[in-house]
Amino acid sequence: MVKQVLYTVSFLVFTVILSSCNSTVEKVTFGDNLFNKHWEFVKDINQSIAVLSDDGNKDVVWEAISIPHTANIEPLVIKGKQWQGVCYYRKSFKVPKKYKNNTIALYFEGAMQVAEVYLNNELLYINKGGYLPFYVSLSDQLKFGENNTLLIKLNNEDNQEVPPGKAINDLDFNIYSGIYRNVWLQVKNPVHITNVLEVDRIAGGGVFINSSNISKTSANVNIRAEVINTSLVSRKVYIMAGLTNDENEKKNSSDVITLAPNESTVLTTSINIKDPKLWSVNNPYLYHGTVKLFSDEAEVDNQKIRVGIRDIEITAEDGVKINGQSVKVRGTNRHQEYPYIGYALSDNANYRDAYKIKQAGFNMVRLSHYPQSQSFLNACDELGILVMDAIPGWQYFGNENFQQNSLNDIRKMIRVDRNHPSVFLWESSLNESQMSDDFMKKAHQVVHEEYPGKYVYSCGWKEGVYDVFIPARQHAKAPFYWNNYAATNPFFIAEYGDWEYYAQNAGFNQKEYSDLSDEERNSRQLRGDGQKRLAQQALNYQEAHNSNLQGAAIGDANWLMFDYNRGYAPDIEASGVMDIFRLPKFAYYFYQSQTDIHAANQFAKPMISISNYYNDPSFLNVKVYSNCDEVELLVNGKSYAKQKPDADVNSSHISHPPFTFQLKAFIPGVLEARGYIKGKLIVSTKQKTPGEAYSIKLWIDESGKNLERSCNDVVFLYAAIVDKDGTVLPLAQNRIQFSVRGDGCLIGNNPINAEAGIASILLKAGEKANILQVSAEAEGLKQGELIVNVQ
Repeated sequence: MVKQVLYTVSFLVFTVILSSCNSTVEKVTFGDNLFNKHWEFVKDINQSIAVLSDDGNKDVVWEAISIPHTANIEPLVIKGKQWQGVCYYRKSFKVPKKYKNNTIALYFEGAMQVAEVYLNNELLYINKGGYLPFYVSLSDQLKFGENNTLLIKLNNEDNQEVPPGKAINDLDFNIYSGIYRNVWLQVKNPVHITNVLEVDRIAGGGVFINSSNISKTSANVNIRAEVINTSLVSRKVYIMAGLTNDENEKKNSSDVITLAPNESTVLTTSINIKDPKLWSVNNPYLYHGTVKLFSDEAEVDNQKIRVGIRDIEITAEDGVKINGQSVKVRGTNRHQEYPYIGYALSDNANYRDAYKIKQAGFNMVRLSHYPQSQSFLNACDELGILVMDAIPGWQYFGNENFQQNSLNDIRKMIRVDRNHPSVFLWESSLNESQMSDDFMKKAHQVVHEEYPGKYVYSCGWKEGVYDVFIPARQHAKAPFYWNNYAATNPFFIAEYGDWEYYAQNAGFNQKEYSDLSDEERNSRQLRGDGQKRLAQQALNYQEAHNSNLQGAAIGDANWLMFDYNRGYAPDIEASGVMDIFRLPKFAYYFYQSQTDIHAANQFAKPMISISNYYNDPSFLNVKVYSNCDEVELLVNGKSYAKQKPDADVNSSHISHPPFTFQLKAFIPGVLEARGYIKGKLIVSTKQKTPGEAYSIKLWIDESGKNLERSCNDVVFLYAAIVDKDGTVLPLAQNRIQFSVRGDGCLIGNNPINAEAGIASILLKAGEKANILQVSAEAEGLKQGELIVNVQ
């Protein structure tokens, strides 16, 4: 069976992308049911809730879809006209009568942005906010043993009371649409561990884990679990927590208490771990375990946990220390969008983004400018990436209701994300917004209420209130920026490398800068803007990062990792070190070269990259990025020079300066760069002068996760125009037509012109995909073919 969907700029069809059977009634079992399949969808209609809830009504044509889902496939460049409006999601399900006395609820990980939840035509709940989860109890309204109709009305139109609050046409990102994260139906025993959002108790809800008395020889893992009794009689309850490493399991239980009907309480226990394996950015060890709840000696509930044992101390004097060891925090910023599908990323797609961040040489990411998915944070836990978690906000400080909603977002964000060892800073600040002192004090207080104890740090872009001050580089003046700042509290440069260059106020030190046009000078460079401009972008980041390291900042985060769309501008914001399709620019290799090859992790490898296509006689500057001691450059097989890293004004403080070679002439052929460590050849790379276009080379980007069926998983499919030797033609713009055979589909502009020699599209696996046969063709070129194995 072939499922192929082709999109063009003027004809974007979404109705057949995500398929399921709309006549299916979901089967419900005890526990957590992933509730992503067998939904129906409709948008831009004017019908009553009663009509929409009626399964037999033929006036409305519903699309069969599954979650995650976007309400609108957007163009590649949105140009300030993202779809906004009202849409509806509907689902039929049946709960067996045997679960009548159980607690049954829905948990939405993310839906944009005001959600009204109806069950059997009755309004149950209204949630305001698209970036954080919400919990809806169904128990009182369910019809047991019969079909139930769930209806979700979503509205993503501008709303000044819902953070980020700012109208999308004035916003520096897009909020997109749909039920774009996982949905769960939870069927629990009347006595159970609460959902993290089920009970509104400060620092309560669900399971809360932290560690104390951490050393190389011992650590205490402290577990708090909020439990509730919804039965009609009192119950004797306790929890038993267990943690396992590669060798053994440690267990401990709480005291036994009597829990009255409709009462909730917090049970606590602690597990002492001898010789603990500590979590760090280079060794992100995670213990696995379970918290079990017993009621009258019978196990009635359990929750699986992952625990990273670590302490993090942040001071102005010593910077960031993890488990007593100083860490150079080298970070980036990330928006969670993909082209076309917006925020509707699979869990695997979120993991792949985290993988790319680590692979690029970063050990920290700021979630700009909103909380992101659990799957992304899970990946940061696994890969060893520090996270600055952030509430939704950007250059807007609204009315009293908005402010209260923002404070509520802080509470919810911490309750949802507090068990992630990767989170080291809580951005409880509305980015670049003129917040009142009263709001900031309350926000800081909320952080410490919700996460009592040590190793918790609030942060904000204004100084004086928060534990950590997080200005952008451009918030200070050139040429010194924050280098001479007398820090009383620790401060972290949360954005750099973009705006100061775009606004032309950088106070540059660069010789290369003087003869460039405005467009060439800044850091907003598309991958197709050419090697001269990509080299300038990389140099901008090097200059700013090197400058940041000369001050007292505890770390910095560049702006940013991936190109993205924004509401207020008619173009793609192109200051990413990778483009919107996750293809690297020269700046990517600069950051990758800063990786410490002595760190004990899979990403700490010797690397070398030539940032010159070797196709232009006017561009004779050859920049080689490497973390080696020496680099030798060979031209057409002959040694041109062997040298140490650069020692110029832009290389004085970075870990691994680049190696700059200035060629005297252009002789087409092959550049080869060889990297040496302590005199030994360790790594090498070649860049050939491209010849005539001959064929198309296809590949997909899996970044640590294979393409997976039956979960709306998507990967980037790339088609490169290459010569007979397989060298990409970096100036090629051939029009590429993609196709796929098998249970999968393509999402994106098709055909599409190549950019810098590579055309990109999204490839999505279907419900039963096993093998996908992908091809790409262009006039005058040998067709490219690829077999994709789907798991």
